[in-house]
Amino acid sequence: MLTGLDDINWTRLGRAPGSAGDVPDLIRALLAPDERTRDEALGGLYGTIFHQGARFEATAHAVPFLLEVLAAQAPADQSTLLGLLAALTVGYDENWLPAGLTEAELWSDPAASAAYGAVRAGVGLYRDLLGSPDLGVRTMAAYLLAWFPDDAEDSLPPLVELVSPEEYEGVAATALVAIGLLGGTFERPVDNRPVIGWAAAVAAARVRGADADQAVADELLGWTRTGAGVRWEIPFLEGDLSGYAALALAQLGPAHVEATYDALLTRMPTVTGTETLPVLGEALRLAFPTGPLAEGVPATGLDERQVRLARVLAEHEGPWKIGEQTFGNVSMLVRSYGLPSDRESLRSFLGSV
Repeated sequence: MLTGLDDINWTRLGRAPGSAGDVPDLIRALLAPDERTRDEALGGLYGTIFHQGARFEATAHAVPFLLEVLAAQAPADQSTLLGLLAALTVGYDENWLPAGLTEAELWSDPAASAAYGAVRAGVGLYRDLLGSPDLGVRTMAAYLLAWFPDDAEDSLPPLVELVSPEEYEGVAATALVAIGLLGGTFERPVDNRPVIGWAAAVAAARVRGADADQAVADELLGWTRTGAGVRWEIPFLEGDLSGYAALALAQLGPAHVEATYDALLTRMPTVTGTETLPVLGEALRLAFPTGPLAEGVPATGLDERQVRLARVLAEHEGPWKIGEQTFGNVSMLVRSYGLPSDRESLRSFLGSV
């Protein structure tokens, strides 16, 4: 077990921050008999070989040993380790949704590309774990497989087997979304659970695009308008089903733009924190299809769609907040389109428009 771990000169490999000399001990601690030590080791790895979405020189070297540990661990630990491997694969999945990932897109970042290739070596193991008796392991294995489209041919059949009315809804929904991201074809399951309807629509939008039928659009519009809270058992976009529906709508083409925009503005007053980002991001993209406002353009230079969005943002505090604090990511996003980057300034900008 872990043969060769000490043969690597970890102190010469970069990690966050500094050298990776502590990585071998963190990997060994994943096999500790007590849960607290294992949890602390996992947290330590998130802070070293993965940090704020970045991967490092040491990341790819660590992955083969993480795969050994994954194969040896009990199901509860397998689920969390699959989550770490997914983070090493894609960073933050919001950067890749709703289109999915191709390996070529990683080539500009050598550390990320190397990590991706190292995690891909475990695809056969992840497929085997789709048959785990633990629903968390099945869910995370399906989620991880979604990011390896070059291996889709052999991954799709076992994923399709998970889409069953007898399967736990979080597992089945995750498998459906993964099928869509891998470009697989499927029949809409005969399953009345709402989350399965959401997942089937997300997958259909990804696979069929503008050829998706009106029922797909209606399903996604409904989720976008009303929200659903966070469903943590579905790992995509950290369980933000409404936000993912908003992103998926963009794949349906121009015929649905007006309905999508209306749904986004209906949802906007009720979002806050990270749930704001996909809804606001899509609304801004539709409101400013040619790019940000030119510097110095007054509020009277906004078109009707832009005024509607600006008014919603000016009238509601929630989208600007994360907890009790101002959400800097929202301010930066609004500023990137040429609008004032805080609520009070936006209200003054609009004046009597």
